[in-house]
Amino acid sequence: MKAIIDMHTHTVASGHAYSTIHENIQFAKKHGMKFLGTSDHGSTMTGGPAEYFFHNLKVVPREMDGVKILRGMEANILDVNGNIDELDSKALDGLDYLIASLHIVCIEPSTKEDNTMAILNVMDKEKVKIIGHPDDARYELDYEAIVKKAKEKNILLEVNNSSLSPNTSREGARENILKYLELCKEYGVRIIMGTDSHICYDIGVFQYAEAIIEEANFPKELVINYWEDQIIEFFGI
Repeated sequence: MKAIIDMHTHTVASGHAYSTIHENIQFAKKHGMKFLGTSDHGSTMTGGPAEYFFHNLKVVPREMDGVKILRGMEANILDVNGNIDELDSKALDGLDYLIASLHIVCIEPSTKEDNTMAILNVMDKEKVKIIGHPDDARYELDYEAIVKKAKEKNILLEVNNSSLSPNTSREGARENILKYLELCKEYGVRIIMGTDSHICYDIGVFQYAEAIIEEANFPKELVINYWEDQIIEFFGI
């Protein structure tokens, strides 16, 4: 099967990525993506774009070179209450989705209970559709509670290709991804593969994510990347 969507991608606007949105679109097309989400970091991330950047995403065409474009943001989870980077209603209304993620530079790891509550609470935020890389062992998590809430709220848990790469800075990702894949299988919760690309060459390349999904014998029908009808329905395209 061929994945046709990559929703976790960054541009030079994130401050620590190295390609333009045009370059990302070119490689999305080259790698067979029908849908591309642009999801630069929120402003709390070091070097991240200011709020007005997200206001102006309206200038990004909805389709380029046969690739449909979705406008998003990787929102930084800031505290146990699930607060994220501030966006006013105009900026938020212009976005199609949020990825909510824990990042060491934005929130210190805490207890298993507090780390888990931060994710459970962010799932109640408007437009949060994906929990990004919930796999870093530095943030101990109650995966069963997270998977159950994801099912309740119809939120996708990400299998992050970058977390599994040899040069990842995250810890224990492989073991943790296998844990929540097993629970997602048990509870019938959908997942999404994301490249977390910080350079255009990685767009739509899921070799590590696909390998672990195969290893876990995870049902393909629960991997939204493969199903155009599910993608259209879920993201309201």
